[in-house]
Amino acid sequence: MLCRVRGAALKLGQMISIQDDKTIPPFLLEIFERVRQSADFIPAWQVEQQMKRELGPNWIKLFRDFNIQPFAAASIGQVHEAITLDGTKVAVKVQYPGIANGIEADFDNLLSLLSFGRVLPKGLFLENFAAAVRRELRAECDYEREANAMVKFRKLLADDTNYYVPGIFPHLSTKQVLTAEYVEGKPVNQCLDEPKQVRDWIATKSMALCLNEVFRWKFMQTDPNWSNFLFGNINNNPRLILLDFGATRAYSSSFIDKYMRILKAAFNNNREEILKWSRAIGFLTGSETKIMEDAHCDSISIIAETLTFKGSYNFALQNITSRVNRLVPLMLQHRLTAPPEEIYSLHRKLSGSFLLATKLQASVPCGLLFNYVADNYQYSDGE
Repeated sequence: MLCRVRGAALKLGQMISIQDDKTIPPFLLEIFERVRQSADFIPAWQVEQQMKRELGPNWIKLFRDFNIQPFAAASIGQVHEAITLDGTKVAVKVQYPGIANGIEADFDNLLSLLSFGRVLPKGLFLENFAAAVRRELRAECDYEREANAMVKFRKLLADDTNYYVPGIFPHLSTKQVLTAEYVEGKPVNQCLDEPKQVRDWIATKSMALCLNEVFRWKFMQTDPNWSNFLFGNINNNPRLILLDFGATRAYSSSFIDKYMRILKAAFNNNREEILKWSRAIGFLTGSETKIMEDAHCDSISIIAETLTFKGSYNFALQNITSRVNRLVPLMLQHRLTAPPEEIYSLHRKLSGSFLLATKLQASVPCGLLFNYVADNYQYSDGE
């Protein structure tokens, strides 16, 4: 039944399913993992109806060919192959009819179910988490916004031959239809059979992209879904191909300033500074027990170990995840406030990069990558 829910419920399920079993009960993770891997397609007549509504009654004449059968589905839409009149192969993302109008009802229904069952820990602050997902999903329903984000990322990465962002077709795009260049590649999570050098390259470029998004551009595609990242070749050059920019968002300079100061404090093993800036950013209230403060500092310091590591960090041998996970129940028990709303999306994407490197058993020069962005970081207050 849950796999048939559209929009918000499916999106919340997708996001919960990438948590770990120290935070979410294993049986619920299993259910939501099935949700994340499953999505129903809408029938052909609804696709035609939606295309007529968005591109006009003669929409089919805008394409040389249009495959009415989708090849991919997500939380709010499905994707079709098509050929433009000039012969370009494109991917056409069609939003499910009425999805935007059902967000509130979907969320209310799922939250009632989860709250009634009391299956999630109090320290997860489910309502705050859900509010962040609501905002994100509302934004994702605007494909014009996503198209603008694709254009911006394409410009940001125009001179970097390690990445590729497909071009969009504005005359074939609306608020609920998005047409972009079709680019072939291999989902990064399926690259475990690639040579070690290739796996290292993929994980390194993924990590470098995250750090640039946060600390250089303050503008991030926050969805860590591995199917949004492909390994492929463009003009005979290996590229990390970036897809789906619906979950793109900006971060304020003030927020990123504080976040960088927390990481630098951890880098320098300065627990007082970690606590100071954690209170300033909203991680802590200042009234926490010493147990909570110690667990918070320990978790950040453990993660910072990768950033201080000299040489390439071997994620195949990492025990960071298990060490942080041991602290999670304690922090959930003693946490007094929900994290800043920006943290939900930011940490989801950063965690995705760590998990990808681990899955690929890759070695990544994390220290070198972090030092580059940290040394060149410009604080908004001039410090």
